[in-house]
Amino acid sequence: MAMVSRVSPLVAILLVAAALAAALVVLRPAGGARGNLEGSAVGGEFRLIDETGRPTRWSDFAGRWRLVYFGYTFCPDVCPVDAANLGAGLAAFEKAAPARGAKVQPLFITVDPARDTPAALAEFTASFHPRLVGLTGSKEAIAETLKAFRVYARRVEGATEGSYLVDHMAVVYLFDPEGRPVAFLAGPDATPEAVTGLLEAHVR
Repeated sequence: MAMVSRVSPLVAILLVAAALAAALVVLRPAGGARGNLEGSAVGGEFRLIDETGRPTRWSDFAGRWRLVYFGYTFCPDVCPVDAANLGAGLAAFEKAAPARGAKVQPLFITVDPARDTPAALAEFTASFHPRLVGLTGSKEAIAETLKAFRVYARRVEGATEGSYLVDHMAVVYLFDPEGRPVAFLAGPDATPEAVTGLLEAHVR
């Protein structure tokens, strides 16, 4: 998987592979969609805030497939591209299979709660898909969410005082209607076509 900022592809792949390997369990659950995250421990309940400032929990999306990306609005390059790919891939799936597409809820969860206010997220997500929901929260709530979803994120100070970037794991997760992890696409592999293919393979 890719990392944002100046982390080498090899280091990024090793870090993410280790994180996902640690999350996986040996046995597959009975039934359900089969994917490269099936049976893993990725995900879990959270208490965050949506773009309107409303408290939002993971369980609020029960009954819907969830397409999840972690990033931040001040990201200079990777996050806007990944969000655009996610939005385009979902839009293509919605066009080809409207009923199935309506079952998918796209989510953008910030790794930079200090700057990503609900208003900042609303402006950002509106550029990529009309149903993409941005989520933020306290530093502690975001940290707990990152831990539950096995997402690496680290603040990197910039050249000028007060400026910074956030190194983070660039991955698109798909969860089933019960909130169970199904599959992921990593970094450059998360093209619009790949996102559409992911949804076609699993969403019923």
